Amino acid sequence: MPKAETPALSNPSVVALAYDGLCLFEFGIVAEVFGLSRPEITRPDWYRFRIAAVDPLPLRAQGGMLRIVTDGGLELLADAGTILVPGWRSVNGDVPEALCSALCAAAHRGARILSVCSGLVVLAEAGLLAGRRATTHWRHLDQVAARFPWLSLDPNVLYVDEGQILTSAGSAAGLDLCLHLVRRDFGAEIANLVARRLVVAPHREGGQAQFIDRPVPQRAGSLFAALFARVQTEIAEAWPVDRLAATAGMSRRTFLRRFQDATGTTPTDWLLSLRLQGVKDLLETSTLSVEAIATRCGFGAAGTLRHHFRQRLGMTPQTYRQRFRTLPHETAAL
Repeated sequence: MPKAETPALSNPSVVALAYDGLCLFEFGIVAEVFGLSRPEITRPDWYRFRIAAVDPLPLRAQGGMLRIVTDGGLELLADAGTILVPGWRSVNGDVPEALCSALCAAAHRGARILSVCSGLVVLAEAGLLAGRRATTHWRHLDQVAARFPWLSLDPNVLYVDEGQILTSAGSAAGLDLCLHLVRRDFGAEIANLVARRLVVAPHREGGQAQFIDRPVPQRAGSLFAALFARVQTEIAEAWPVDRLAATAGMSRRTFLRRFQDATGTTPTDWLLSLRLQGVKDLLETSTLSVEAIATRCGFGAAGTLRHHFRQRLGMTPQTYRQRFRTLPHETAAL
């Protein structure tokens, strides 16, 4: 029995924004997925790619070394089925009112709008993320949250699909989101063809939490510096809140209040993050089994480690080791 094709894409017109100071890597991602001729894909409704200039010409890419050739200006958004925002020049940079108006008009008539990394600020400034979940690169989260305190940001995922509005985390996560949209439009088989040509996995397991390396909040200052140093060197030991408070020379109540004020998190969450960072380090640089790593990092049992690792990072320790290990010729018992 022949395999059923997905329904025809109602509007295959795809428009990518280009602006002065264009983020080249992010733009290259969307152009690679939606702009290349693909003779292996014979569907007549395959994407038709155009580039719209946001700023007056000439446009130069980030670094000023390359000029960008466009197909027109913001008028191209008027009939686009999908609009791509490949990053923005700064998470604190101004977004032209004309661009916001054009995006709102496009969204009102049903166009899909996708952002990569810092491109989220364009969607937020246009008011397109109200009542929607979104994400961006973990390094931008604090700045974006300060600029748009009403945003519902998910810091752990590679991308968020809210139907009409789609956002991705860091630059490479834009590739995950673009492949997801291809899969949504044309099915897994065609998305796999595109991924194979890109020599990437059609779908990555886990979220961007696997890349975050921030177990000690930077704003903690020196108030708990001695405590942090001691816990890090004695991470295998039990550290209940009462012991943390005693080591810091405070009552439990005072400790909890000051720790929250200084770090923005709880002692329990901080300790878990610190232990998971130790796990990641050992998975990357050693051949120790998960059982041994659990003991060294204070989890006690391998099952407990696996539970917290999957809950926080969205993947198993084995998957993480395979992806990030620095000992490619050795194997580990997991």
